[in-house]
Amino acid sequence: MSQRTTSSSWALGIVQALEMGGVDCRSLFLDLGLDYAALDDPDARFAQDSMTRLWQRAVAVSGNPAIGLNMAKVVRPGSFHVVGYALMSSHTLQEGFARLVRYQRIIAEGADLSFRPLGQGYGLILSIHGDHLAPARQSAEASLACTLAFCRWISGKPITPLQICFQGEPPSDLEPYQQAFQAPLKFNCEHYALIFARSDLQTPLPTANAALAQLHDRFAGEYLARFSESRVTHQTRQVVCRLLPQGEPKRDAVAQALCLSQRTLQRRLQEEGTSFQQLLDDTRRELVVQYLAQPNLTLLEIAYLLGFADPSNFFRAFRRWFASTPGEYRARL
Repeated sequence: MSQRTTSSSWALGIVQALEMGGVDCRSLFLDLGLDYAALDDPDARFAQDSMTRLWQRAVAVSGNPAIGLNMAKVVRPGSFHVVGYALMSSHTLQEGFARLVRYQRIIAEGADLSFRPLGQGYGLILSIHGDHLAPARQSAEASLACTLAFCRWISGKPITPLQICFQGEPPSDLEPYQQAFQAPLKFNCEHYALIFARSDLQTPLPTANAALAQLHDRFAGEYLARFSESRVTHQTRQVVCRLLPQGEPKRDAVAQALCLSQRTLQRRLQEEGTSFQQLLDDTRRELVVQYLAQPNLTLLEIAYLLGFADPSNFFRAFRRWFASTPGEYRARL
């Protein structure tokens, strides 16, 4: 059965954050049956549920539910695998976030990122998924704190987001959160998110380097292709992308293209944490952003490219994805 995994680079950042909080991670790794030495192997990966157990044990041992915020203090480009260097060499944070979303699965498969206009600014929205275990809250908090600290570091500016959004109730002690984020905090939100002002995202980065960005894109793309090719999710997405312009792909046609039965396809997708309908919806949502950025494509053409026979279904789906019309979204782009 295929499990979601986390890169050793991200796992090492977690371990450094926990050790800074006084946790003996060597003994925790031993207790959990994990290989501590694998943290130094850039190609090693850890099961998502193992990372969840590590967070749970670390919180129990340290008595500090805010321990994930320590990741902001240990962040470095390598924490994000090759993606950190790709982000650094981007022209702006907006361009960097587009890369972060594109290559997120290299860092950790348990996290889904999206980046879109939201209210007065732009939101980097995070969802954490578990495998058999529900994800630890600390995992999401560490990701937000680490990403914001990295943005401040590469921009050389004390960027203050418009808002930091958290799922769930506010913690009893807010001070560690106020220190780590130094921005307005909002709890009981639909998503974990960092909401940035447009001006902060569009300012050129001092670390920008177009030639290096191209090189890092190649490295990240090759890694992702190598990493993804064994995954049925990846193969299904490729077939769906190929079939969409001919109309909405049916599960039996996709299964046939992959030489699988419908039942096997559904089971394999389930094992990888998704379903055919979910994957179709996600693929359309990702493609529509690329299509809207191409001014030569009309909204009607985009609807057909995404496999919608009836444009009204496209408009309904778009409003569900982005809470706006395609025209409004394109105007903001």
